[in-house]
Parts: sequence; structure tokens; C-alpha cells
Amino acid sequence: MTASEKKPRISFTRLMPLIIIAALLGLVFAMGWHEYLRPRVIADSTDALQMFVRENYVLAILVFMAIYIVVVALMFVPGAGILTILGGFLCGWLLAWLSVIFAATIGATIAFLVAKSAIGDYLRARAGPALDRLAKGFEEDAFHYLMFLRLVPLFPFWLVNIAPAFLGVRLRTYVVTTFFGIIPGTLAFAYLGGSLDSIFTSAQANEGFQACLADETSGTVAAGSCDLPINFGDLLTTEIFIAFVALGLVALIPVVLRHLRGRKAS
Repeated sequence: MTASEKKPRISFTRLMPLIIIAALLGLVFAMGWHEYLRPRVIADSTDALQMFVRENYVLAILVFMAIYIVVVALMFVPGAGILTILGGFLCGWLLAWLSVIFAATIGATIAFLVAKSAIGDYLRARAGPALDRLAKGFEEDAFHYLMFLRLVPLFPFWLVNIAPAFLGVRLRTYVVTTFFGIIPGTLAFAYLGGSLDSIFTSAQANEGFQACLADETSGTVAAGSCDLPINFGDLLTTEIFIAFVALGLVALIPVVLRHLRGRKAS
């Protein structure tokens, strides 16, 4: 058997997990289920959600984790940060934090395995010299690089979930760095859940939002088209972001030291 014949090929069987993810993603948007993660919809539903949690506490936690796993596994569905804050509001920051760590790790691992099995191995086998060198360099310090990417919120969560699949990262390394790397960020978002009421109150008093509501009432714009002016990602303060960057740089210290030792030896 020649070397070219040993290379993995894209087949329908290998693509099936990715096709299923794409179909589920299309279903979510076609049914409008992603609209439930809009800030206005969440704000209008907080009373009902709180009542459900009080009456079905254990079930509520399990449902929350299941939804979180699906949201993360679908890769491109926005809302993981919103769900973390909402979980902190409904269940308390500690339980929400612990639930999110496990749910996010499971969902991210599913996304990683789907990307790796579908096209990751195929792309690695046919990578050009530049990508091959990048992959090999990443593999040498995969743990520290992934910890940096997890700790510092510079890139979208879904991108960090699937990019390692194309760089030959081992599953164990991926799971460990994901689990521990998301701890600070999920803690910050879960803790913000305690302020969700005040966040919604402030956003509802926004002049632009009130003007949009008036347009809804007059029929100038479609009913329900106005959303609360909240970007949950912006709720993290500059100080918190700097702290994340500092943690990420600490994770890269072993990489820097190894390269310095290599240069000195050469």
C-alpha cells in the first residue's frame, strides 16, 4: 500500500457527525429556538424560570446542563455566556459554575471529536509544509497553548473548541485543558448572574430601547423586534480581562523557557 493510499479520505460515513450537527443547527434557526437566548426574551421569562427552578430544582439543573451541552456542541449557536449568567441568576453562582464547567467540557469535547473525525485527520494528512510545521509546533506544547487560549477570551469559544482538531491535539490534553482552562471565565460569568436583575433594569430604561418599544406599539416596527441593548461579553470589566490575560501568560511561561533553553543550547 502506497503512502497516498494510507491517507484518510473524506467519506459519507466520516462526514455523518458533521452533517448531523449542521442539520440540528439548521433546525434550531429554522424553528427560531435561538430566539429564546435573546436578552429581552430572557428578561420577560425570569419569573417563570425562577418558579420552575423552585419547584423542580434537580430537574432544572439537569435540563440546564443538557441545554448547555447542546449549545456548545452545535459550535456556532451563540449563547453560552448568556446561559452561564442566567444559571448564576437562577441557581446561584456556585452550583451554576460547577454545572457549566462539566457541561461546557462535554459539549466542547463533542464538537472536537466531530471536527476531528469528519475532516480534521483528512486536513492534517494533506496539510502543506507551513501548516504541518504549525501543527508540529503546537503539538509540542499543546497543553500550554490550549490553556492560554482557554484562559484568555481573545477568540470565540466555538473556534477554540474545533481548531485543536486540525492540529493533532490528543483527546486527553484537550479535555484536561478545557476543564481547567474555562474555570476562571465561567466563574466570572456565573457570578455576574447575581446582578442580572439590575442589568435588565438598566437596559430596559435605555432611551433607545424605550423609543423602539414606542415604535412597536405604533406598529412602525414588528412586535417583538426590539431587544435589550446588552452585550453580555462586554459585562466583563477591563480589570477582569487583564487578570485573564495574566493567567494566560503564566500558562505560556514553560513554552518561553523551553525556547530560551533551546536557543542557548544551540
